[in-house]
Amino acid sequence: MDLRRKGNQTVVFANPPVILASYAVVGPKEGQGPLGKTFSNVWKDQLNGEKSWELAESKMLQEALQGSIDQSGLAKEQIDFLLAGDLLNQIVSSNLAARQIALPFIGVYGACSTMALSLALGSMLIDGGFAQNVLIGVSSHHDTAERQFRLPTEQGSQRAMSAQWTVTGAGSVLLGKQGAGPRITAATLGRVIDYGETDANNMGAAMAPAVADTILNHFQDLQRKAQDYDLIASGDLGTVGLALAAEVLKQSGLEMGTGFTDCGVRIFDASQDVHAGASGCACSAVVFAGELMQKLKAGELKRVMLVGSGALHSPTSAMQGESIPGIGHAVVIEA
Repeated sequence: MDLRRKGNQTVVFANPPVILASYAVVGPKEGQGPLGKTFSNVWKDQLNGEKSWELAESKMLQEALQGSIDQSGLAKEQIDFLLAGDLLNQIVSSNLAARQIALPFIGVYGACSTMALSLALGSMLIDGGFAQNVLIGVSSHHDTAERQFRLPTEQGSQRAMSAQWTVTGAGSVLLGKQGAGPRITAATLGRVIDYGETDANNMGAAMAPAVADTILNHFQDLQRKAQDYDLIASGDLGTVGLALAAEVLKQSGLEMGTGFTDCGVRIFDASQDVHAGASGCACSAVVFAGELMQKLKAGELKRVMLVGSGALHSPTSAMQGESIPGIGHAVVIEA
């Protein structure tokens, strides 16, 4: 039997799936940031003709999914499954998008780690012989997330300096069993880690221990170190969480070096008043589908680890006084 499981938490793919296409669409604020030119499309406003932010988010996800299909050159009938997720209750944005795409649908919720988790699950479906092609999409919207998780934007509440700005965007990739492109060679599925953080304005601190735990287990499982990767990008720890994760790893004997970065740090710059950086399901999705995919295809990056980070809280758990559990899921992509 070919056992693909390595160590405690890692899977190494015998037949690594290929990323055939990617598409990233973002809102105007994201388009004005340092990665603006790496996105497939930038919307002019947050609604784009829709009557609500929630409908706009679903429309954005539909665009990203269709963009990957179009770029791949595959007919929709050649795609076996759609995996998608978002931040809203019952992943409603993904459900509405899946209604339009009309493919066999697997809804995925990993909070802001959903992109990395979906890439891992889609790769398992292909490597396991259950699919030839899998479409993946993830979305978030600043205004829908603020309305659900924090305070009404109309209230104009003061934001804490540790707070992050939820990305308005959607990222998609199409995985295939065969073809040309970067390949997903391994995945490390994380454990839920909770150090008792209760401040919803400091999600970086809530997620950092889980990201560090996943990285530690990944290195141990595969007998690797940070220097074996051109880039290790966490999902959306922001400046606060990235520094905390690096310190936890340092105390565990790992010096991460300059190749340890965060998608939530990369997508905005200091002039955009986002405080600790970016967050949201779309944060790592659009950075990966945009900038990182372009650099992998160009040969500027050879081996990348994307570590999606998620804060597994909800309005219900917050009102019951629960702390914020964190999760980190990692995938390795090689050109």
